[in-house]
Amino acid sequence: GVAAEIDLDSWELSPVFKWLAVQGGMDQAEVLKTFNSGIGMVAAVPADGVEAAIKCFDAAGHSTTIIGKLVEGEGVIYRGSLS
Repeated sequence: GVAAEIDLDSWELSPVFKWLAVQGGMDQAEVLKTFNSGIGMVAAVPADGVEAAIKCFDAAGHSTTIIGKLVEGEGVIYRGSLS
């Protein structure tokens, strides 16, 4: 009963993924299914732990971006569009 709601406007798609999409004649759905689209790692944390998690990742030298949230539903729900 839990879905991942992903905000596609929360990061910019790397040029290499844009190039691959064009060369492969892929639409947005296929790009998202096939590639990580520049998202290296995802951590799902409780809402009250987000700030602490970001501090930990930042302290370790990793950049962080909140790309979505868990919601009622099933599978993955995409909002916005890859830029």
